[in-house]
Amino acid sequence: MLSWSDPALPTVPGQGPPLRLHDTADGTVRPVTAGPTATMYVCGITPYDATHLGHAATYLAFDLVNRLWRDAGHDVHYVQNVTDVDDPLFERAARDGEDWIVLGMRETALFREDMEALRVLAPRDYIGAVESVEEVAAYVEQLVASGDAYVVEDAEHPDVYFRADATRQFGYESGYDRATMDRFFAERGGDPDRAGKRDPLDAAVWRAVREGEPSWPSAFGPGRPGWHIECAAIALNRIGTGIDVQGGGSDLIFPHHEFSAAHVEAITGAERFARHYVHTGMVGLDGEKMSKSKGNLVFVSRLRGDRVDPMAIRLGLLSAHYRADRMWTADVLTEASARLLQWRQATALDTGPDAADTVARLRQHLNDDLDTPRALAAVDAWAAEALHRRGTDADAPGLVRDAVDALLGVALGS
Repeated sequence: MLSWSDPALPTVPGQGPPLRLHDTADGTVRPVTAGPTATMYVCGITPYDATHLGHAATYLAFDLVNRLWRDAGHDVHYVQNVTDVDDPLFERAARDGEDWIVLGMRETALFREDMEALRVLAPRDYIGAVESVEEVAAYVEQLVASGDAYVVEDAEHPDVYFRADATRQFGYESGYDRATMDRFFAERGGDPDRAGKRDPLDAAVWRAVREGEPSWPSAFGPGRPGWHIECAAIALNRIGTGIDVQGGGSDLIFPHHEFSAAHVEAITGAERFARHYVHTGMVGLDGEKMSKSKGNLVFVSRLRGDRVDPMAIRLGLLSAHYRADRMWTADVLTEASARLLQWRQATALDTGPDAADTVARLRQHLNDDLDTPRALAAVDAWAAEALHRRGTDADAPGLVRDAVDALLGVALGS
């Protein structure tokens, strides 16, 4: 599947401290111990609708991780999927009287445009679920052969399910108790009441064909992949086990990330799929949860259509810490637009105050669990001083402009 074009990435002199990120499984902020090639898998969109601000906030957070790794000299192997075959896609296509393939392709193309406008560094591998069906089918066959998955006794719909108890460490990533798991499983795409399952928590890895749904051949008959095994197969076949960061929104902690990790661990025997499980907070609108059911999603493409500068959108989303649940309001965008203007005015000056300390603090705050509020404040302080005509360093405006571009992904040029 086509990705999008990378923006140019300036080189900034100096080096920051090692990157530290919060790990959901351990519940603590600790160093990310990446090798020469840092690896990251971030769950992508289900393309039944355009990119909303919740999507954008997640991908901006992991874009910062990508940028910080590159700033530290790492090669980065970043993989992202597209769930281009799933129930929400079929439901939206049926509602609108549209072909699900056409819908998925159109919304994926719009997502790419949004990511490029927001200056998100592109993944090295951008893989659709449809592209990975054969990989999934092979792993499902392996899981059944090992006894970690089973076929339900249903002549009409012989679905295949992964046993929640297949790995002894199941539950370590989320840390949830059984009652919480049961609740989230039912709310987030699970089917606890499916007849023939051995445990209500067992997760589908292969869904036998239903009337009107697409299907592909497998050892268990025609069908399509389950959601969690899709990400497991894509990540495992492109990065392997022991990836540095598996990321996504906090709503993916369970069941999606718990099960995708368990699938990989059952297939490979690894104790832990990722070294860090990193999750972003949710974005609401004007005091309410943002969701398709409420009809209050704010789309990046719509803001762009209203001629909102994508860099203001980016700054608005970076103004809160990535792990915090936050609200998007008119004030957030107004403040971000004012900040962007101030930064652009300051970096357009011929001279400014020495910027070495500002760049050092920018790196320090970002490498400390992506502390964007403090990072933005550091640039604010330099810009305010520069606009008061304090400073005679001719190199400072360019240095700040390059550092903001490379580390925060905000373009300040005209």
